[in-house]
Amino acid sequence: MNRASVAFDPLASIYDAWFEEQGKLIFAIEVIALEKVLPSLPKTWLEVGVGTGRFAQVLKIETGIDPSVNMLALARKRGISVLLARGENECFKNESFGTVFLIVTLCFVDSPLAALYEANRILKADGKVVLGLVLRDNPWGQFYLAKKHEGHRFYKHATFYSYQEVKRLLITSGFTIEKVISALFQKPGEVNEMEPPQVGFSVDAGFTVIVSGKTCDSYKGQSTIKKR
Repeated sequence: MNRASVAFDPLASIYDAWFEEQGKLIFAIEVIALEKVLPSLPKTWLEVGVGTGRFAQVLKIETGIDPSVNMLALARKRGISVLLARGENECFKNESFGTVFLIVTLCFVDSPLAALYEANRILKADGKVVLGLVLRDNPWGQFYLAKKHEGHRFYKHATFYSYQEVKRLLITSGFTIEKVISALFQKPGEVNEMEPPQVGFSVDAGFTVIVSGKTCDSYKGQSTIKKR
């Protein structure tokens, strides 16, 4: 059992309710940012850390994996084809997908680099990885970091990264950043209206979407290292 399943499995219904209550507008702003990149993404699509299927359902992502049984039960009800697995697990054949999404997932996996290596392995040669992130060095990242230090039931398990740290993880795992979308410029506790996303990276954005393409099959080198 990893951090994500520890955090979310017994609280799946509480987590899911957030999207209909205090998180409804935040979710809508994040979805619009993700929708900006969808037309350019090759099929088929997989969401790693699909959770209860909220993003997968609205973005029409066909397949999802997650380590939480209770979260997957809700995702299945939303019509998502799901598999119980961690992002670091080898669950699919090489080059099985056109796009892999990790939406507010990288901060909860035990090994972000291993999850990105695995994404590289299952992506086709022209495949993309799409990250939806709350980065550390902005008001939202600091807000959730404070919750982590307070022992919040969800965020105590999270690790938040800077943009440069994520960039290094992507490069190491065989990706190059192709597009960045920034959204959620209203501060925590002050989200009162819809807002359009902006193209490019902004240090003030509470939600960042990064689209990256494969530069090499880095997993082949990773497999060689493991064998040694």
